[in-house]
Amino acid sequence: MHPYFAMVPVGMEDWLAEELRSLGVEQPKPTKAGVAFHASPRQAARILMESRLCGRLLFPLAEFEARDPNLLYEGVLTIPWPDHMLLEHAFVVDVSLGRSRITHAQFAAQRIKDAVCDCFRHKTGKRPNVDRDFPDIRIHCALKNDRAIVSIDLGGSLHRRGYRVDGGAAPLKEHLAAAMLMRAGWAEIAAAGGALVDPMCGSGTLLIEGLMMAGDIAPGLSRFHEAPTSWLGFSRGLWQEVVEEAQQRKEAALARGLPTVLGFDRSDSALRAAQANLQRAGLAEHVTLERRALAEWPDTRDAALSKFDFGLVICNPPYGERLSEQPELVLLYSMLGHQLKLQFPGWHAGILTADTGLGKQTGLRAKRVNKMHNGPIDCEFLFFDALGQAEGVTRSELLTLTSGRMLPIADSAAMFRNRLKKNVKHLRKWARRSGAPGRPVACYRVYDADLPEYNAAIDVYGEHLLIQEYRAPGTVSKAKAQRRLMDMLLVAPEVLGISRDKVVLKVRERQRGKNQYERVDSAGRFFEVAESDLKFLVNLHDYLDTGLFLDHRPLRDRIRKLAEGKRFLNLFAYTGSATVYAAAGGATASLTVDMSHTYLDWARKNLELNQLWTRAHRFEQADCLQWLKGDHGPFDLIFLDPPSFSNSKRMQSVLDVQRDHLFLIERAAAQLAPGGLLIFSTNLRNFKMDVDQLASKGFRVEETSERTIPEDFRRNQRIHQTYEIHRERR
Repeated sequence: MHPYFAMVPVGMEDWLAEELRSLGVEQPKPTKAGVAFHASPRQAARILMESRLCGRLLFPLAEFEARDPNLLYEGVLTIPWPDHMLLEHAFVVDVSLGRSRITHAQFAAQRIKDAVCDCFRHKTGKRPNVDRDFPDIRIHCALKNDRAIVSIDLGGSLHRRGYRVDGGAAPLKEHLAAAMLMRAGWAEIAAAGGALVDPMCGSGTLLIEGLMMAGDIAPGLSRFHEAPTSWLGFSRGLWQEVVEEAQQRKEAALARGLPTVLGFDRSDSALRAAQANLQRAGLAEHVTLERRALAEWPDTRDAALSKFDFGLVICNPPYGERLSEQPELVLLYSMLGHQLKLQFPGWHAGILTADTGLGKQTGLRAKRVNKMHNGPIDCEFLFFDALGQAEGVTRSELLTLTSGRMLPIADSAAMFRNRLKKNVKHLRKWARRSGAPGRPVACYRVYDADLPEYNAAIDVYGEHLLIQEYRAPGTVSKAKAQRRLMDMLLVAPEVLGISRDKVVLKVRERQRGKNQYERVDSAGRFFEVAESDLKFLVNLHDYLDTGLFLDHRPLRDRIRKLAEGKRFLNLFAYTGSATVYAAAGGATASLTVDMSHTYLDWARKNLELNQLWTRAHRFEQADCLQWLKGDHGPFDLIFLDPPSFSNSKRMQSVLDVQRDHLFLIERAAAQLAPGGLLIFSTNLRNFKMDVDQLASKGFRVEETSERTIPEDFRRNQRIHQTYEIHRERR
């Protein structure tokens, strides 16, 4: 009996130990990311051939202290490498690191390679070759707590069965697929005559692993076409015996017949990949594949499934790692839950998800939840039994989909839906009345945390919908906040009649300093929206703000009415929407000042979009705080809209609008021509204008906030404060 170590993803150690026992291993000892055990050479060969969970099988050669590269080299050099490999064997070294003073895996691998080659050179005068792509020998070194364990890797990455060439966009590792099937009890279901269905089969990994498991087909048969290693301690005669036994079992299984396996997917390319993978696995004739999206399943139970009393439906839906993917995924998971209950009553089900909130959106109650890892992604495997018997009892209202099908929504979501419908009914009438003739207001807010439980702002941008979730307070559990967000993502597009691929989700938090204008994505997804008879570029994805402050709509209109024949200055200009309105109103000249080249370029494009750009409309990149210390006027109309707070690294000093507003106003007013007007705006909710101090310096201040808050923001009277400031004496 010899010591071995079987590597496995974190969370699957106990399952691998159980599998090893079934292969005859006594007393396997699970540890983090693996199982240690003793086995005979024949048992080791069977593990290489038959284990569905093992990631790598290692034969340890030596363990020693390796707190620095020199000790690592010396320890490897003491191993008698000619006893384990021949000079003509090409080799490769893999290193895994954990809490080691050696922090560079590639450098450690290089030192190990040097030691192996020097060992041969000292004995034979020659060095073996290194081949990363097709090695005869794989050497593995685990460096942890400044100790090295050097092993022979007997089979490389065992999860790569050999049947899969195209794994699709987000491939599911084969041993993780096998673990999902094991945890769902698929082998027992298949033995009892049950069927296997994957409604989102992708490249078919779950289908293939399910067939191999049900038929006792060893995964090593497709993985190894010859001995898995050239290690001198490996018996090729013993390996051939194991191969022949596995081949006989496969032939017997195919003769007996395999269970019914069905795979569905909406993607033709995914189904082509699945067909090719099945063909390579020799199982293509045992699986039925069909192009079908979840929304295309019948409203009654599918005839092909109705003949089965029970079975397992299992899938690996998209995870939705990006916020932009969430709106469509909420519908997808809701439809998945609906179809599971409708099409598979009494069946078992398993879903792998990286987002617990999406899993809960199915409306199903998981009997068991297991932590898993698909590569670097933390996942949960949700197992459900007796589908359709206990779910949906608290649902009271149905959500209509574009296909006409109805999905259940939670009671609390029905309350949100009713409020949103009421808002939309009122605001659509207002939008038609308030826009230019024949041009209703196209961008407006339809919901702003009206219900405390549903804490978000929802804005319409033409054919797009932006949902900005406010960060939930600490008193609300993460699970509850996430479920409410999922409800909003499911309901809002339906109420507004907006396609889910045009819904964008953001999580909105209080932003300070340089964060408030930082780029958050790089997709570059700009599109045009209309406001009155003007057009603007907006971007719902890449920045915290969209490029158009909707609450400033009346303020922009006010600037347009005042701008005719005026010289206009736009400070802290952002994307220049006020400049566009001033130019459209007949301003003879304008200067747009902002610290960001990105936003100035955006502002220029907005002017060009409306065919308003001329040499009279200039742009200047500058820190407005410093710029205001100079004399640049005169201007007849100035718009001053500073951020509440900024400590951007591009600024020479920190801006605090409450502290600095007197300086900003005085210096901006110094740029005014006689009789000129300064319009000041801030979104700092607790802002207090020092009217007395300004009056003492000869300014007349008129608050205009009430007149500049549009109907769609009336529910939030503190969305901004605006003031018109005149200089009565100079």
